[in-house]
Amino acid sequence: MLGNCEAVTPGTAARRSRGSGFVLSRGVVILFAVACGTAVANVYFAQPLLVTIGHDLAMSPGLVGSVVTLTHVGYGLGLFFLVPLGDVADRRRLIVAQTLLLVLALAAVATAHTAAILLAGMAGMGLLAVVTQTLMAFAASLAPPAQRGRVVGLVTSGVVIGILLARTASGLMADLAGWRSVYLASAALTALLALVLHRILPRHDDVPAISLRYGQLLRSTITLFVRERLLRLRALLGLLIFAAFSTLWSSIALPLSKPPYSLSHTAIGAWGLVGAVGALAATMAGRLNDRGLSQRTTGIALALLAASWLPLAFTRSSLWALVVGVILLDLAVQAVHVTNQTLIHALHPDAGSRLIGGYMIFYSIGSATGAIAATSLYTAAGWGAVCALGAAISCLAFALWTLTRHSTPDPTTKAT
Repeated sequence: MLGNCEAVTPGTAARRSRGSGFVLSRGVVILFAVACGTAVANVYFAQPLLVTIGHDLAMSPGLVGSVVTLTHVGYGLGLFFLVPLGDVADRRRLIVAQTLLLVLALAAVATAHTAAILLAGMAGMGLLAVVTQTLMAFAASLAPPAQRGRVVGLVTSGVVIGILLARTASGLMADLAGWRSVYLASAALTALLALVLHRILPRHDDVPAISLRYGQLLRSTITLFVRERLLRLRALLGLLIFAAFSTLWSSIALPLSKPPYSLSHTAIGAWGLVGAVGALAATMAGRLNDRGLSQRTTGIALALLAASWLPLAFTRSSLWALVVGVILLDLAVQAVHVTNQTLIHALHPDAGSRLIGGYMIFYSIGSATGAIAATSLYTAAGWGAVCALGAAISCLAFALWTLTRHSTPDPTTKAT
């Protein structure tokens, strides 16, 4: 079923029980990581550009605010309606097709001269950016079970870097060449990646063994959540850790832009470089999962997540405290995220796209909830209250893991 992902001939391939499986080369895994990071970055480019975009297109403040909302709504719809297709279609063709359509959406945004075209382009861009999750499921399915955690970790590191550097890159490019240059450059890079993915990704010898009509496919995603307790628990953990993650990153600009720091937008965006250290945790957590240490990794990471809010509480008096808190929080979140994806994919490898797509819906809910709660709480009660919220969410995640860790077997131990 799976095609060749290395520069080798069919005669050198190792045959597996499920069709023709080939061990991923490190170069192809890096390609997956770059493609994932590039696609997901599009969802976050607009955040530092909203004022400029609104002024250019004469949009009201309320309409400008809907830019981010529509992008995330599109992303959420894509997770449910598009990502599951990876379980019944040739993933290579699906990925290339979605990537090319994403180029069109980016071009529409870059050339938009009315608010309606811009908003439609943003929604379409969010919808198609879920190619990130199709790529993730494809990479996980191609990896040998004993190396799946490491592969998921490496690809996730690309996602982390894409998310955290998107704001910095878009702010710098907009300062140099205007906000439209951000989307034009992304469209060009995405088109190039579509060509590379078309040439490099493995060709399937046949279609996936699962034969479901589209409606059945969507219903089966819900059925998986009903049947699999581990999936429900890991999805809930995902919701909580990304609520904590969003609590920090959606509100950190507020105290940094005020005295005593009064940092510029570019300087605030550069804090994403500190957060990118979390990419290291993704790879490290993947290796630990391959060694059967998923529960221990989760517990240590969730403890670090709760502890990270202590130095973060001193942000207004020390930037070094912020550095320590950001590193701890991002390391913890990415370690749990990689562990979650590795475990749920091992439940039903043939349903990898549906499992990861469904899990990421909870990620989106957590991110949106954390952002809304943090910004509202900051306005009402200040930075200390935001840190208390983040700590409470993190402690709730740790408590959930503590109460369930003995009742949820590790499916990766069976896979290996």
